[in-house]
Amino acid sequence: MTDRRSVLKASLMAPALLARGASAQPSSGVQLRRPCVVSTWDFGVAANKAAWTVLSRNGRALDAVETGVKVPEADLKNHSVGRAGYPDRDGHVTLDASIMDEHANCGAVAALEHIAHPISVARAVMEKTPHVFLAGEGALQFALEQGFKREELLTPESRKAWQEWLKTAHYQPVANSEVKSYGLGTPGGAKNHDTIGMLALDAQGNLSGACTTSGMAWKLFGRVGDSPIIGAGLYVDNEFGAATSTGVGEEVIRNAGSFLVVELMRGGLSPTEACKEAVTRILKRRPETKAVQVGFLALNKKGEAGAWAIQKGFNYALCDADKQDRLLASEAFYPAT
Repeated sequence: MTDRRSVLKASLMAPALLARGASAQPSSGVQLRRPCVVSTWDFGVAANKAAWTVLSRNGRALDAVETGVKVPEADLKNHSVGRAGYPDRDGHVTLDASIMDEHANCGAVAALEHIAHPISVARAVMEKTPHVFLAGEGALQFALEQGFKREELLTPESRKAWQEWLKTAHYQPVANSEVKSYGLGTPGGAKNHDTIGMLALDAQGNLSGACTTSGMAWKLFGRVGDSPIIGAGLYVDNEFGAATSTGVGEEVIRNAGSFLVVELMRGGLSPTEACKEAVTRILKRRPETKAVQVGFLALNKKGEAGAWAIQKGFNYALCDADKQDRLLASEAFYPAT
C-alpha cells in the first residue's frame, strides 16, 4: 500500500525531475561535518567565524545564527545590511529581519528604524511576545521597551550616496549588485548585496536560521521584501532541513521560496536539487526574472549544503570543523548580466 509520505515525495520530485531533464547530472552539494554553518555572500565568511565561536563550544544553533549575522549588521562598510544600510528614496533607513529555531518558534521585524540589530529584536519578538511579526513604529516601540538603543542609522556615506541618487532618481535593480543597480558604482570597490541569510546545524543535531537586511536601496517607503517573512526569506524544519534566500524579494515572496525549498527536501531532493527546482519555478512563472537575481541556500539535517541561483554571481560561505572560511560559487541557470 502506498503511504501518504510516498505520495507526497513523488508529487514533489516530479516537477524537479522534468526540469532537470533525463541526461542532466544533479549536483552532489557539499557535505559538512556537524556542527556547521552556512551563509549567503562573501560577507558570510566573517559572519560564519562569529557563529563558529558558539557552535565550536557545543552552543545552540539559534545563538550561533544571531551572533553571526550581527557582524554584517554592525559593519559600516556594508550598505545592504544593518546600521549602514542605504535608505529608501525618502532617506529612511528601514531594516528587516527574521529568526527561526528548531522548535518552529520564529520572530520577525520589518520597516524597523533606529535600531542597529534588527535580528536581536526579531528574537525578542519570538521569545517575549505571543506574536511572530512586528512592523514599523510598533516594532520600534517594542525594541525601545526591551532596552535596545535608539540610533541614527543614516551614516554620512549612505547620506552622500542617497543624495547622489536623487539627482536622477533612477531605479532599476540589476543582478548581484544593489549599488551598481542604481548607477552609483560600488563605493570603495566593495561588493554590496542585499541580504545575509544564515543556517546552522549544531552539535546536538538541531537547525536554526536567521535572515537580515536593509532591503533594496532607494525602495518605496514602507517596502518590505522577503527577508522578514517566514516561509519566504527563511524557513526551518528540524526534521528535514532549512533554507534562506537572497536577491529580489518580490519574486521569492510570490513563490514562498524558502518553504518550497524545505518541502522539496522533505520530498527527497538534495539541498542543491531543491534550490534548483525553486529557481526553476520562479523562472517558469515569470520568465522575465532571468534579468534579475534570486538565489537559494539550503542545509539539510545530514549537514549537506547546496545552492542555486538565476544568474551566476551568487556565492555562499561554509564553515565546519574540517575547514573554515570557504566561499563557493553557486550554480546558476544564466551568466551574470
